[in-house]
Amino acid sequence: MVTLKQLAKELNVSISTVSKALNNSEEIGEDTVRRVKELAELYNYKPNKVALSLKNNKTKTIGVIIPNILNRFLAKVLFGIEREATKQGYNIITCISNESLKKEKESLQLLASGSVDGFILSVAEESQINNEVEHFKRTIQQGLPIVMFDRVAHDVMCDKVIVDDFDATYNATKALLAEGRKHIVFISNINDLSVGKLRERGYNKAILEAGTLEPTVLKIKKRDDHQKKIKSLFKKNKSIDAVVAADSSSGIISLNTAVNFGLKVPKDISVIAFASKSDSNHTLPKLTTIRQHAKVIGANAAKLLIDRIQNPSVGDVKTKIVKTSVIRNKSTL
Repeated sequence: MVTLKQLAKELNVSISTVSKALNNSEEIGEDTVRRVKELAELYNYKPNKVALSLKNNKTKTIGVIIPNILNRFLAKVLFGIEREATKQGYNIITCISNESLKKEKESLQLLASGSVDGFILSVAEESQINNEVEHFKRTIQQGLPIVMFDRVAHDVMCDKVIVDDFDATYNATKALLAEGRKHIVFISNINDLSVGKLRERGYNKAILEAGTLEPTVLKIKKRDDHQKKIKSLFKKNKSIDAVVAADSSSGIISLNTAVNFGLKVPKDISVIAFASKSDSNHTLPKLTTIRQHAKVIGANAAKLLIDRIQNPSVGDVKTKIVKTSVIRNKSTL
């Protein structure tokens, strides 16, 4: 494999000149930069990343830990992270916690031993249920910054990227009230997650502010038969005329259940859910969705972390709020 020294010798310039030319330094003339890059390409020169890491004490690599690779939202966030990281010259290593506290800890320990410069992560469900955050604090104390997104630990002092979960559900419920709906239910299968709790609070606030309505909340557990639970809710509450769903599957099942019960959507009942464009494309009528802009969340998380890596003394931690959008379709008036 050709080295910087060999390139410099053949071009009759210093090793420093070759290095600067390859990094587009303004100190080097355009003709020299062109000559250096042409020769480097001819010999298929690749910088020794291990040597650079030892020299600069930086790996130019980000560790990403996500709870569930099959979750469409999380996969899109990962896409946004990777795209922004690549743009800024960073690689990523991805680990999947599978909602396990143990796996989350192991992933942090594995990558914190010199493999990455920092972490972007969404907290595992088991970690949130147990309110376990010490492994995050230890990692930060090691000098490795963390950026959390979506599911975050509020007790950990680190940069965060979140969406306006509370406000989004509050405003969605208010919009249903403005339609004249009298029995709006909230359905969720993410009850133990921070985002699920915030969405429920937003719904409750809007209902209580209405004054004359009572909240109706259906919390579905993992082991439950989701369709059976939602069907039972509709059977017991014939007056339901609107649904706010904290997740896409609850929204889709609610819409299908309403149609199967002979209800006309949106004349008899409106349904709105946190879901993606592709989810709404697979429902009839098309589902009105609260869009979270996952790729934007990923890009913002990568920007925050890289800024923190490159400027360790950047100051107070930041929380970036990405605004959701309501995409109105045929399941609401």
